[in-house]
Amino acid sequence: MRGVQLTGHGGPERLVWNEAIPRPDPGPGEVLVKVLAAGVNNTDINTRVGWYAPEVTGATVEGDVAVEAGGWGGALDFPRIQGADLCGRVVALGEGVTAPAIGARVICPTSQPEPTAEHPVRFRVIGSEYDGAFAEYCVVPAHQLYDVSAAPLSDVEIGAMPCAFGTAFTLLHRARVTSGDRVLVTGASGGVGLAAVMLAHHLGADVTAQAAAAKADAVRAAGAGRVLGRGEVAEAGSVDVVVDLVGGPHWRAVLNALRPGGRYAVAGAIAGPMVEMDLREVYLRDLSLFGCTYTAPEVFAGLVQIINSGAVRPLVSNTYPLADIARAQADFNAKMYPGKLVLIP
Repeated sequence: MRGVQLTGHGGPERLVWNEAIPRPDPGPGEVLVKVLAAGVNNTDINTRVGWYAPEVTGATVEGDVAVEAGGWGGALDFPRIQGADLCGRVVALGEGVTAPAIGARVICPTSQPEPTAEHPVRFRVIGSEYDGAFAEYCVVPAHQLYDVSAAPLSDVEIGAMPCAFGTAFTLLHRARVTSGDRVLVTGASGGVGLAAVMLAHHLGADVTAQAAAAKADAVRAAGAGRVLGRGEVAEAGSVDVVVDLVGGPHWRAVLNALRPGGRYAVAGAIAGPMVEMDLREVYLRDLSLFGCTYTAPEVFAGLVQIINSGAVRPLVSNTYPLADIARAQADFNAKMYPGKLVLIP
């Protein structure tokens, strides 16, 4: 099969197009999926450059980095086929598998729960701990797949949703967002941010979003009632919930936008992971802070219901052949487009 292999941490030259990758066979409990579309995400770029390594403290990584554990779960085995965003069709079932059916259109969460008695919040990441969607085929555990055959959305639209919308729905779930909540979303024009705006609006929240002026119209169309510029700060005490994907130097001002008893949920740090906190601002105002990576099965199942109903539709700004992954990731990093970019094998 054809696909892109990551040969080590570093720049786009580490992404190697290979037309002779052995097609995998599904083992017991596994399913072979033909990839129909695969979204471009921060997480795949962060894994490529080794940004998850604890010794990396900046917003970005320049050039090759000598890190031992640059993936979500630590050290990666190379070559690795990345691709955390999968829309595919089931083509073969491994031993003991009866569902999903052959021919079903399927997706899976990016962070896939694999709990044990000792580690109840244990997960693997597709495209990090095992090969993902940046190839013509991939093998996925059957119990991690969800049928979206009924969704009135295209394969490209579905391919834009698992990672971004799964992360966004997890953020909103953990922060207990309900109808009438005032929600501030930072980084709102990106894949996860725009998904958070759409889903928060779907839940009945009053959404304020931070985004570049050039993308403000797209953010408003997604459901934001108010759009602030990147450098603008929401009034202190003006929101119930912050959904943060940015971090960086404005972090304290974002935290101060919360009312007493407010909830802060974070799943990104595109402006930098190192922030300064005054703990008094947290405990004297009874704030709750949530770090969000693990997507519980019931949360992803709830998202699948929304997808199959067609209640939300992602904004896909451009598509690329999979072989053009370096160009697609460069466009993604340049913040050229709102919403999602999608690769087609």
